[in-house]
Amino acid sequence: MITTPKRQLTFIVDLNKCIGCQTCTVACKKLWSTAPGQEFMYWRNVETTPGLGYPKNWQSKGGGYKNGMLQTDGHYPTLDEYGVPFKYDFAARLFEGKKGSVKPSPEPRWAPNWDEDQGVGEYPNNIFQYLPRMCNHCENPACLEACPNDAIYKRAEDGLNIVNLEKCKGAQECIKACPYGKVYFNETDQKANKCIGCFPRIEKGVAPACVAQCVGRAMHVGFIDDVESSVYKLANVWKVAIPMHPEFGTKPNVLYIPPFVGPAMQDENGNMMMTQKMPLDVLQGLFGPEVGGVLAVLKAERAKKIAGQGSKLMDTMIGELSDSMMISPMT
Repeated sequence: MITTPKRQLTFIVDLNKCIGCQTCTVACKKLWSTAPGQEFMYWRNVETTPGLGYPKNWQSKGGGYKNGMLQTDGHYPTLDEYGVPFKYDFAARLFEGKKGSVKPSPEPRWAPNWDEDQGVGEYPNNIFQYLPRMCNHCENPACLEACPNDAIYKRAEDGLNIVNLEKCKGAQECIKACPYGKVYFNETDQKANKCIGCFPRIEKGVAPACVAQCVGRAMHVGFIDDVESSVYKLANVWKVAIPMHPEFGTKPNVLYIPPFVGPAMQDENGNMMMTQKMPLDVLQGLFGPEVGGVLAVLKAERAKKIAGQGSKLMDTMIGELSDSMMISPMT
């Protein structure tokens, strides 16, 4: 049963500042998913969009809600769609004198960042955007409702959606129900695994690893009811942080500030035009019809900042002090 928490932890990702460095990915992987059976799992990943993502084609896997009804017929991703874990035989090349280049084994066909920087279009007007993803710790989590064993619950103190491994019987309905492809099945222990929002760190007043390690200061985290927090201001005051794929019906608590700065389109002579490089229809496909209004607010506030009038919104997004962006930057 979905319960209402006392407080809700909210994450906001500023796509204008993500540089695709994968530091958040590595921080999460090293901290939480190194056990047997978790080799293919990346609870946190940064993918290139437009692209097929991780797991492959996750945006069309199904699940979530339609007209308020839980969709239980979602696709169950295969290991090939996640990417079969591979290794390099460095020892043979470096210490045993084996000739030739070192190649991964088994030969990979897909991986969490397989189509990095590809996007669509032709240079110089090709387009792509980095898209950090994690469990959305949804207000209306399809994974929780789909579980026949009540093994997923929403924590009262912070609203994080957690798998109770003692209750989990490996039914895997949660994996089919999550439309974002962010619940995984551990074949070794026959349990569902997913992001836990770094709740042991939250309980100590420390920011989640992915947020604290972000070198681009692209992430904000805090409790949405804290009127002094940057997440409250970005989501509820300026309303520039919006959910990805709101049509999935799960009401995510990971929000995004859409990209509005960056390269513009070029004409045949190489001259920069006024046309935004990331097409509006691509952004609407990710964030829904609200994104146009959000972009207008962001551009207007940036123009004010450039004109010397000042903008509290831009100052918050710049985030000169880590303390203003997260619970605590301490790692």
